[in-house]
Amino acid sequence: MNQRQESTSRNNRPVTVIGLGPMGQAMTRTLLTAGHPVTVWNRTASRADDVVARGARLAATPREAVEAGDLVILSLTDYQAMYDVLDSATESLTGRTLVNLSSDTPERTRAAEAWAADHGASFLTGGVMVPAPMVGTPAAYAYYSGRAEALESHLATLTLLGTPRYLGEDPGLAQMMYQAQLAVFLTTLSALMHATAMLGTAGMPARQALPELLSAADSIGAILRAGEQNPGTALDAGKHPGELSTVTMMGATADHIVETSASLGLDLALPLAVQAHYHRAVKDGHGADNWTRIIDGIRAPR
Repeated sequence: MNQRQESTSRNNRPVTVIGLGPMGQAMTRTLLTAGHPVTVWNRTASRADDVVARGARLAATPREAVEAGDLVILSLTDYQAMYDVLDSATESLTGRTLVNLSSDTPERTRAAEAWAADHGASFLTGGVMVPAPMVGTPAAYAYYSGRAEALESHLATLTLLGTPRYLGEDPGLAQMMYQAQLAVFLTTLSALMHATAMLGTAGMPARQALPELLSAADSIGAILRAGEQNPGTALDAGKHPGELSTVTMMGATADHIVETSASLGLDLALPLAVQAHYHRAVKDGHGADNWTRIIDGIRAPR
């Protein structure tokens, strides 16, 4: 075998994908397009129809799927689903790398790494940070944590799905980052719906309101980056200078949002939660500090 053939063989190694929701199907299609032989398994076999038509092989059992390749990618509901699926295939895990892209808690992720090690498998935690239609595009990226050598040995394959961002050896860290990103994402979505509902009470249709609201959401990053100092650096140093905005000022705005929402008959769960952060900081004597001071109450709730 010449050098080029060796490179092709190494880069197009067989891959197994377990779990064929929208994300699993998108990853399978991406791997097939790149020339990887892909074996798939899903509890509802009919979900494999599209990717099988594109060249994937449907395994009859999880064990058969695991044994088809050294790299096993899991895209399931949670980590319990991994145990449910792979408990019948534990004897086949030795020497393989499990990449679990499912969502769960960091502690369950760490426990899963220990479980995989007990069965002779390497384990990587992953979090794909784009929706399924964007998998395999230049905009796609994914966080990983776990043994660096496990990522390195499959780097070319995993890069096809999205640019890998490695966070370190702790298998729980990628899960933590995934949850942190989704905390921002889900809270923003709820805020957008709350604001759209507010404007709707004044007769403004969502098709008119959302473009304006999305512009505000887009500007948040630019605003936070506009200062001379990285806001993260100030937070790490415990500095909260209040020259431009204060807890008291932002808290007054939070009060007005609660009052307006209540007068409109809207759900108050989100605005009350935001308001509580500012009230706590004021009560703790930090009204003159920058709004970032609310992190103290989040870190140490009463």
